[in-house]
Amino acid sequence: MTTARGIGHLTKTPTGDLRQAGPTAQRMLVGAQLRRLREARGITREDAGYAIRSSHSKISRLELGRTSFKLRDVADLLTLYGVAEEAERQAVLMLARQANAPGWWHDYRDVVPDWFEAYLGLEQDAVLIRTYEVQYVPGLLQTEDYARAVIERGCECDSAEQIERRVAVRMRRQQILAAPTPRKLWAVLDEGALRRQVGRGATMRAQLEHLLQLAELPHITIQVLPFDSPGYAGGVGPVTVLRFAEVELGDVVYLEQIAGAQYLNREADILPYQHLLNQLGVHARPSTATPAFLRRLIAAM
Repeated sequence: MTTARGIGHLTKTPTGDLRQAGPTAQRMLVGAQLRRLREARGITREDAGYAIRSSHSKISRLELGRTSFKLRDVADLLTLYGVAEEAERQAVLMLARQANAPGWWHDYRDVVPDWFEAYLGLEQDAVLIRTYEVQYVPGLLQTEDYARAVIERGCECDSAEQIERRVAVRMRRQQILAAPTPRKLWAVLDEGALRRQVGRGATMRAQLEHLLQLAELPHITIQVLPFDSPGYAGGVGPVTVLRFAEVELGDVVYLEQIAGAQYLNREADILPYQHLLNQLGVHARPSTATPAFLRRLIAAM
């Protein structure tokens, strides 16, 4: 299948210098390494958990990269797994130490829920982000005024200061699309997301004009899924699939809910969503048609 601008099926390259990965990717890499070492020795998660004075669920979280590392735990696990060579131990411990570094969002802990912190790290470290949005323009493509209007809708009990800090987080996220190393973004937007009025008329117009500019950038692909598309994904909410440069890391599917999120990284769970996004890309209007569609919407306002 041919995808928009050829970025749908990204070919991974060997990892190279792992120190270039961000903290979240590093955490996942350390976790994957610990899992491989454990399985090679035939050690159960229960036994590994006992060795670090914890439980099998803690080992599972460590191996999935969903929690920070205590260096003593990592050292104890390396000993349990028979890693005796000092250079190999220090390489893993160094990566674990770097993975514990706080992300930029740490300064916004008062307005960033715990379940969203993991996504911010994944988004920061991804090289390709594929997303399907139904109700709103994706956060990475929103103008400041549009973002504020969306956030005000969903955070009616927040103070004006909290709303502005949430807006600041959304604007800060967009830096991953800027030079010198912009991420590739492929967004499929339901037509309703572009026709739904958000904020004042001027806010909506500015948002559509912003999308028009972004659609011209070589690393951003925007497609529109029309109302009459045979591939209309009824009943499907927003879906995001993140891909990483490190060959050891598989894709991660992010499904946001009202008060939480799901993170899927098992191949059997990921495949249906990869297929869904591929099909949406086929049935949506081609990205080359997006500028003309946006201009028609703007002219009708």
